[in-house]
Amino acid sequence: MKNLVVYSSKTGNTKKLAEAIYNYIPGEKEIYEIDKSPDPNDYTFVALGFHIEGGMPDPKSQEYMKKFNEDHELFLFFTHAADPESKEVKDAILEAKKLVKKARLVGLFNCLGEVPEKVVEEARKKEPVPEWVKNVDSAKGHPNEEDIKKMLKYLDSLDLPW
Repeated sequence: MKNLVVYSSKTGNTKKLAEAIYNYIPGEKEIYEIDKSPDPNDYTFVALGFHIEGGMPDPKSQEYMKKFNEDHELFLFFTHAADPESKEVKDAILEAKKLVKKARLVGLFNCLGEVPEKVVEEARKKEPVPEWVKNVDSAKGHPNEEDIKKMLKYLDSLDLPW
């Protein structure tokens, strides 16, 4: 059984989670940035990480999500600066689930991710100001060790093939 971790990360937040998952997974495994990712059909288990853009999984991740079929066990994970209970996060989860509906989704994890100040400054200039900007202070320092431990504990609770 081959395992794959694929991630899309602008700021390094999702990459941090991807590396933790990669180190957690036993056996034969590979990790790739989404731009260099292989066809998921060569793998039994895939962990796919993304970030939110405009209340949706980022565009590259959306395209990759369309490649999955019923033979895949898929774990999705993502980072964001929005309030975890916000419409933006809930919409991103719904959209991701729609895009991977052919796969066997075994779990989904999300957590806060710090946004670079330059990105926050640009967002504050927009009309209207994006909702996630209100939560940006809460996202500072995330994902942290506690977030990673929570994600790995969640992975432990799933009935995964290894």
